Amino acid sequence: MTVVVYAIPVLTDNALRYLRGVARLPEVRLGVVSHKPLLAFPRDLQTRVLAHRTVANALDPDILTEAVQQISRRLGRVDRLLGMLEQIQGPLAEVRRRLDIPGMSPEVARNFRDKDRMKAVLREAGLPVARSRRITQPSDLEKLTDEVGFPIVVKPLQGAGARATFRVENGDQLLQTMSQIPAAPENPWQAEEFVRGEENTFETIFTQGKPRWWSGTRYLPGPLTVLENPWIQYTVLLPAEPETDFLEFRDINFAALKALGLKTGLSHMEWFRRDDGSMVISEVGARPPGVHIMPLNTYAHQRDIIQAWGALMVRGEFDPPRRVAAAGAAFFRGQGRGARVVGVHGLDEAQREVGALVVERQLPSLGQPKASGYEGEGWAIVTHPETRTVAHALSRLVELVRVELG
Repeated sequence: MTVVVYAIPVLTDNALRYLRGVARLPEVRLGVVSHKPLLAFPRDLQTRVLAHRTVANALDPDILTEAVQQISRRLGRVDRLLGMLEQIQGPLAEVRRRLDIPGMSPEVARNFRDKDRMKAVLREAGLPVARSRRITQPSDLEKLTDEVGFPIVVKPLQGAGARATFRVENGDQLLQTMSQIPAAPENPWQAEEFVRGEENTFETIFTQGKPRWWSGTRYLPGPLTVLENPWIQYTVLLPAEPETDFLEFRDINFAALKALGLKTGLSHMEWFRRDDGSMVISEVGARPPGVHIMPLNTYAHQRDIIQAWGALMVRGEFDPPRRVAAAGAAFFRGQGRGARVVGVHGLDEAQREVGALVVERQLPSLGQPKASGYEGEGWAIVTHPETRTVAHALSRLVELVRVELG
């Protein structure tokens, strides 16, 4: 039996999907660390968790170490320590080092989590990244704009999912940003040139330092545009066949992951194809992606890719699947200044036009609170053997469905 501890600070639907992927593996004794008691978990997971510890802060390596040790005393020596959130990768790596648990080291975790360090490693390897600067005081922003001009993008050094990321277009916005961000030597930020072009993702599985599988999606539009315009409904498209630019970018992706030190795991990279055709890495995480990218891969490959992630992380095993279809996700986001959903329009027409292609959905409902995250108040996943059919369905969904806040 393999003893696995899964750290899940908050019980998001996405994090619970990956916990199920681990819980359903045969011959696994499962322990869980979270901010919520076991009774807060879905019933099907409660019965699979053999040891649980509720903690105040699972991102604190000291607290996490103690919780893992307590679980170990009940289940036996811990063989794997896992979690899927971006923010927890560093603490997990530190606890692995302390308790001699196999897996990603703290040094490699920092390569992925510290965005400035990440870009320095990639530059040293001769890989294309945006020009950037570590921001420890407001004047550092001025130095970057002197080098690259406007616009620039400012973000936390260890951010996740484009949160707290914003664009600075001119000198007036620069002065405002300099007065607002809490940059200091003990709290550095990062700023980089704004890259114009089409933004995509690239998901890769490595085993023992070698690529075994990859896939890629298209953001329509890109995450920063989505963050800057909370009313925009967006889509994520996974083509049925690898398209030319993904094939051209593949070697850059593989070289970047090797430079950063990934051995066995799943990575999520965001990258741009500029208007002139050149390619540039935005950033990369050594963890599963959000915005339903792995469920899209499950439908596109007709195989549970999240379960496969569990087997990869627990046993180091992965059998590459063949893609047989396209898939995509459409995100429905509220319009208006209200705090609750007061109207959902266009669902009947959307159902008539593309409902036959929808395989999974979570629709907005009247009275539902305004969403706090960029995924919005609802979503739908579609799939079909042809990419153009999926792309058309996604376009129609975000055109027809309108969520009204009031």
